[in-house]
Amino acid sequence: MTRHVVAASGLLAVAALCALCLGTPYVPPHQLPAAFDGDGLAGVVVTELRLPRLVLALVAGACLGAAGLVLQEALRNPLAVPELLGVSSGAALGVAAPLVLTLSVPLALQPLLALAGAAAGGVLTLLAAGFGRSPSAVLLTGAAVAAALQAALLVLMVLADQLDLQLIYRYLLGSLSARTWRDVDGVWPWLAVAVPALVLCAPVLSVLRLGDDDAQALGVRVRRARLAALAIAVLLIAPVVAVCGPVAWAGFLAPHLARRLRPGSDAVGWLPWSAVWGAVIVACADLPARLALAPTETPVGAWTALLGVPAGVALLKVRTGTGTRRHSTAEEVADA
Repeated sequence: MTRHVVAASGLLAVAALCALCLGTPYVPPHQLPAAFDGDGLAGVVVTELRLPRLVLALVAGACLGAAGLVLQEALRNPLAVPELLGVSSGAALGVAAPLVLTLSVPLALQPLLALAGAAAGGVLTLLAAGFGRSPSAVLLTGAAVAAALQAALLVLMVLADQLDLQLIYRYLLGSLSARTWRDVDGVWPWLAVAVPALVLCAPVLSVLRLGDDDAQALGVRVRRARLAALAIAVLLIAPVVAVCGPVAWAGFLAPHLARRLRPGSDAVGWLPWSAVWGAVIVACADLPARLALAPTETPVGAWTALLGVPAGVALLKVRTGTGTRRHSTAEEVADA
């Protein structure tokens, strides 16, 4: 436990230090306190550009990591992620459609559009899957709904002009470029609602993990609990997608890291760690997104996918191998 705290804290500290210091201009670590108090170029760059971007990366990663765990536990499937349930695609469609259709939408209403799109994608998935009657049906139907919504996004991209097309393209890959404190402020009201609901939902997720029949025998209304969990996931995902775009694979990788590092825990114990590792993943991925091809920035979602795919496959292989070994051991004991 202590080792995990030290590792996560160390990675966060290194990522935060690099995010604040590296770039143009370079700000040495010992000059950061003066930059926070000063009004010069270094002070403006650190406090008005790099710091809000770092805070937003941490918040976005934490939300996606927590949402990924909620979806995986509610549907009892390690492959349940926002990208496969129509939630991320619906939120992206809600933000991109007004841009292509030249509708004037205030910045403050963009999270509402993302929330509406995410809710629409989730409701379509649940309607087609019989309102969560079967977790596997929800996952398979969600993949189909996500594909349909992505097709609608492609149609919008065909209709968009060159400037809008570039904006939509960068947005769909997930980007933290040019984010300010105003963007950070747009996320807090949604978190004020989602975080308390998430804390109340965590013990129910541990019961749902036992299976529908066992959970119902313990007094849990399974379908209502699953619907509530999906609603909380939408509240976590929508504001992040509205501000940053769909940052891929963070919601998949963080829960697996949390389970891998705390194998004997349950949803209550995994939830904070999934949020922490989500924050670490996005904060670390934003460094090469900002610096690898400087002065040109690359989308952070491209780096989370590039680094997350092999890491996720490796974690799944390790988990499958561990499960196979345990199964073989149980068979040997039974035979003996």
